[in-house]
Amino acid sequence: MAKKRGLAEDFDVEVFTRDELPGIADYARRKIGGLGRFSNQPVLFARVKLTKLPDPAVERPMVAQANLDVDGRVVRAQVAAATAREAIDRLEARLRRRLQRAAENWEARRGSQPVTDRHEWRHGSEPTHRPSYFPRPVEERRIIRHKSFTLGTLTVDEAADEMDLLDYDFHLFTERGTGQDSVLYRVGPTGYRLAQVTPVPASRLAPFELPVTLSTRPAPRLTAEQAIERLVQLGLPFVFFVDAQSNRGNVLYHRYDGHYGLITPATSQPKSATSSG
Repeated sequence: MAKKRGLAEDFDVEVFTRDELPGIADYARRKIGGLGRFSNQPVLFARVKLTKLPDPAVERPMVAQANLDVDGRVVRAQVAAATAREAIDRLEARLRRRLQRAAENWEARRGSQPVTDRHEWRHGSEPTHRPSYFPRPVEERRIIRHKSFTLGTLTVDEAADEMDLLDYDFHLFTERGTGQDSVLYRVGPTGYRLAQVTPVPASRLAPFELPVTLSTRPAPRLTAEQAIERLVQLGLPFVFFVDAQSNRGNVLYHRYDGHYGLITPATSQPKSATSSG
């Protein structure tokens, strides 16, 4: 049996809070900083952020977020809880599962046995405790986070792995088989659904194993303002659309603070594998 290379179990954690939470920073450093033993790669950087939503009607107002740099790969988690200490406990449990899963994937890529029951752990084994977004009045909402980056060219399985490591409910990527801007998200009987700018049959996608349903609706062509209107009117957590100016797939989503976030590809055009057909 191969021996894991020795790594320091503990790592430093930066903790940021927006409220007076006596003792919680030390508690977070101790709980999160002890997770190194669950990773077979060094944790190079760790940040934890705690925010309390101001609405007293929110059942779990304390939001805890963590970002870990695990040997160059980001592992992220976000949870909500009634108290700060409970939020840290849930965050630690969520990160532990992600680090264990990442270690399994990395070992498999190095030539070990394939991971059995791929993605099985995601269904029913982990309570989500997703943060509820603050019910900010519509007229006060703004796009206050705009993330633009080069989309990864991935299979559906690879997109699901990244989505889980990053603790996202959706993941914008370039589907490897078609070269299309696509979004994978959690919904429906299989737990996953794929939407594309121009939907194609499963046979035209790069091979994948994940049970996933395919949306047959093309992404609507909208401006950011129209996407906001659609988000509000339909009561959706996010909208996948083709930006009217860039012709790229974008995602507009609700942030936990009641404002909006916008994700856009950094390049002007995807390299479509279907353009010649």
